[in-house]
Amino acid sequence: MVSRRSGHQGGSHEPSILMVDVSELQGKPGVQEHIEGSADVPEGFSTVLVGIDADHQLELQMRLESVHEGVLVTGTASAEVAGQCGRCLDQVRFPISVDVMQLFSWPGQSASGADGDDDEDRTVGPDLNIDLEPVLRDLMVSALPFQPVCREDCPGLCSQCGFRLEEDPEHEHEQLDPRWSALEGLAKDLEGPPSSHPTP
Repeated sequence: MVSRRSGHQGGSHEPSILMVDVSELQGKPGVQEHIEGSADVPEGFSTVLVGIDADHQLELQMRLESVHEGVLVTGTASAEVAGQCGRCLDQVRFPISVDVMQLFSWPGQSASGADGDDDEDRTVGPDLNIDLEPVLRDLMVSALPFQPVCREDCPGLCSQCGFRLEEDPEHEHEQLDPRWSALEGLAKDLEGPPSSHPTP
């Protein structure tokens, strides 16, 4: 069993722990490596309203185990999410954590068969590195809420004027039946223009 512990990884001169050399695991079923550390948040870890905060780090705790088919990666990844409430557009922040379980097949040995059509199949690179970034992106983006809210009972904004309903729950606009509006316009037309001659 081999352990790799790392602090902040990133920058132009430091390799990211998201790219892992597994050459020592090839041909050694049962041998394990452990990775603990943090990495810069890559681009694309977001949806329209929320995403993994780029000012924070991805925190990883991973186990890499050599198996006959390839390298089995299990563990957890956690980070801080930042974005906007889908109702009132206030800022929201909350932690997120996902469980990871992914098999990376050895080069030339696809876990899904000869056709290799399984989208979930990942492969160890020809340089015997595995790239954790696509796996983490799929898992973490899928775990982000489609409609994030600052709180469950957030009243949101007025659909007509954008007023914050939290400040005045009784806020409303007079709703005029469009049929009455048409009749009002017709009545004005029937009245005609005012007469310029004085009444005798």
